[in-house]
Amino acid sequence: NNADYYGYFDTVINEMLISEGGLDIHNGETIGLCAESHCKFLGPLSFPGSVDAFLRVAHLGSSSVRYELALFDGETGEPAAVGWFVHVFVDAETRRPSEITAQMRALFERLQVA
Repeated sequence: NNADYYGYFDTVINEMLISEGGLDIHNGETIGLCAESHCKFLGPLSFPGSVDAFLRVAHLGSSSVRYELALFDGETGEPAAVGWFVHVFVDAETRRPSEITAQMRALFERLQVA
């Protein structure tokens, strides 16, 4: 189950980064690498049911961000999983840490918790 839930986490994060953060995963100069992640199973999800996913930013650094995520059964509202995921943004070629772009930083700041 956790492997599927990690897939949901990854999809939610990358969809946001591509559609709202300007991330170009194929041709961009910067990419995000997963440095650390965690998933706590709370309950099952079943196919073909829907899934509600929620994301917030818990920590924002100069080249890294920590997301916190929660998954819920889209029909019953029952919690299925909570977790976190740390992205470190790096130069696509050298793999050295790279500053988070202004567009991404603005997105992350909107999602950051106090």
